[in-house]
Amino acid sequence: MNHGKDAASEAEALQAVERHHAHMLKHLNGLVALLMEAVEAGDTGAEGTAQATLVDWCDSELVPHALAEEGPLYGGPRATPEGRLLVEGMLAEHRVIVDLVEELRTSSGLAAAVAGAAIQRLFAMHLDKENRLLMPYIVDSAGMSLADSVQGLHELVGEGGGHHAGTHDGGTHQS
Repeated sequence: MNHGKDAASEAEALQAVERHHAHMLKHLNGLVALLMEAVEAGDTGAEGTAQATLVDWCDSELVPHALAEEGPLYGGPRATPEGRLLVEGMLAEHRVIVDLVEELRTSSGLAAAVAGAAIQRLFAMHLDKENRLLMPYIVDSAGMSLADSVQGLHELVGEGGGHHAGTHDGGTHQS
C-alpha cells in the first residue's frame, strides 16, 4: 500500500519519530515525578528547582517539538478530508499544552504539580495519536511521505538534538 515510496525510508522515519517520542515522554515523566515528590514532601527548595527544570524543558524541547510538527508533519494530512479533523484536534491539543506550560510557569506548590501532571497526561495521549493514527496515515497515503516530512527536523526525530541519552541504531546520519 506504499504507492511508490521507499518503504524502508518510511519505516525508518516512523521508528525515528516514535523513538524520539518515547525519549521525550520518559524525560517528561521523570521531571514531573521530581516536582510531585518535592511538593508532597513540602520541600520548597527542591520544588522550585524541579519546577524551573520542568519549565525549561517544556520551553526548550516540548513546545519547539509541537511547533515543528505543525507545518511539515500536519500540512499533508490537514489538506485531506480524512486527515483534516484529526489534525484540527491535534492542533487544539498543542494550544492546551502551551497554555498549561504558562500555568506551570506562573504557579507554585500543588497548582504547579497539577499543571505538570496535566501536561504529562495530555502529551502522552497526543503522542499516542501521532504514533497510531497520524503517522501511519501519512505512510499509507499517496502523495505524502513521512520521511520527507521529518527530514532535517531535529525537533521531530531527535537526531543531533544534543539531549539524547539513547543511541540510534540504524538511523540515517547526515554528516
